[in-house]
Amino acid sequence: MNPLKRLAGQTAVYGLSSIIGRLLNYLLVPLYTRVLITSEYGVVTEMYAYVSILWVMLTYGMETTFFRFSESEKDKSTVYGTAFTSLVVSSVVFAVLVLFNAQAIANWLGYPGHRNYVVWFGLILAFDAVAAIPFARLRQQNRPVRFAVIKLINIGLNIGLNLFFILFCPWVLNTFPESFVSELIRHFFNPGMLVGYIFISNLIASAVTLLLLFPQLPIRHFGFSIALLKKMLTYTWPLLVVAIAGSVNLSMDKILLPKLLPAGTDVMGQVGIYGACYKVSIIMTLFIQTFRYAADPFFFAESRKSDSKKTYADVLNYFTIAVAFIFLSVTLYLDIVIKFIGPAYREGAGVIPILLMGNLFLGIFYNLSFWYKLTNKTVYGAVLSTAGAIINIILNFLLIPRMGYFGSAWAVFFAYLVMMVSSYLLGRKHFYIPYNLPKFFLYLGLSVVLYFIAASIPYPSNSIRMTINTVLLLIYIAVVYFSERNSMKKLVP
Repeated sequence: MNPLKRLAGQTAVYGLSSIIGRLLNYLLVPLYTRVLITSEYGVVTEMYAYVSILWVMLTYGMETTFFRFSESEKDKSTVYGTAFTSLVVSSVVFAVLVLFNAQAIANWLGYPGHRNYVVWFGLILAFDAVAAIPFARLRQQNRPVRFAVIKLINIGLNIGLNLFFILFCPWVLNTFPESFVSELIRHFFNPGMLVGYIFISNLIASAVTLLLLFPQLPIRHFGFSIALLKKMLTYTWPLLVVAIAGSVNLSMDKILLPKLLPAGTDVMGQVGIYGACYKVSIIMTLFIQTFRYAADPFFFAESRKSDSKKTYADVLNYFTIAVAFIFLSVTLYLDIVIKFIGPAYREGAGVIPILLMGNLFLGIFYNLSFWYKLTNKTVYGAVLSTAGAIINIILNFLLIPRMGYFGSAWAVFFAYLVMMVSSYLLGRKHFYIPYNLPKFFLYLGLSVVLYFIAASIPYPSNSIRMTINTVLLLIYIAVVYFSERNSMKKLVP
């Protein structure tokens, strides 16, 4: 099978769990932004910002390391057992430390009355970290269907519990206050703790997911090697730096916003607005994450073939077409897309195009940066991601006091832009790949030009706006079609 067709097929299946599944989970955002006030949603945004950084630290690049050593080591069961055991031990230690220091951590976070938040998230992080290698093994074994099913169960359970706690329980209590069901609900449900039930739903879903992965656990054919673990940790520590820096780029804006906004500002309200608009832009990130699920094992497997570099160049070309299309689709129909979140949050719509383009740069960076994994020069990944994180943090400190959450959005934009360009320049020196730069700039530049054309036209009505914007989108599609029609024939049977 054509390798690009195989990658596209696996990306589509992984998309069931990543894009389709997360889009279902994504539907919780309209609920949150209509039920919770902006400051309450600000708490949710801030807590998950911390969690995203901690989760990366707890998995410390072991997924990519597992893929790499599964290709290079003969005893694959020992590779799996060693990686899994490493994560289990570190996750248990982390969970114990969190449980014993929950109140101190809650005080430091500024939520002294919510020690339970810390406990719940400590367990969520531990469960998810332990599940990382079993999920990676499913990907390594090319079993995307089972991977997708378990992911969808996780998402479906999380959504169901959210709807139960946030919609069903309050509705029953308000509609049938004297009923037996209401009396039963009062035993476990507190209407004033809606934010907490978001976290409880996540905890239950993570625990059930780990149980569903039980058949993947290395119990019968257990292998572990201290020598191998040392080699794996040597390989993975730069990946850990990369991952932490990447998570800093994704989350530090939500952490710094409440600390750097001017005095007198509704701090958590602004964090909530920014977090909700960030969710709108996350459709780009969802596609990128889905692609990465399939791309990690794909790129390693292709590295053994003589024409692998041409394949990598083709992948970037089609990836750029896809992400530029996503950017254009969302921005041209932003008036419709923004209705996804509650009215109180829509004042931040202006940051969405900035965040979309920033995340587009991030996706291209992931494509460009596989050279350092293939050449075992992962230290370059650490340098690139750390540089991006430093730029992000510095710009947040400089821009947030002057521009509010728009400063955070521009910090994301420039951090990812610098990372993308730097990775390309280093890759040319250490692992040259013949990327088609004219097409890259054609698709990326065309999407930006069409966006600015749409933004500069004074539309007399929304219907005319949608008509003209649709024509602009069709222009992009037509350019791609006529530019790629010959090469696309190779992918179609």
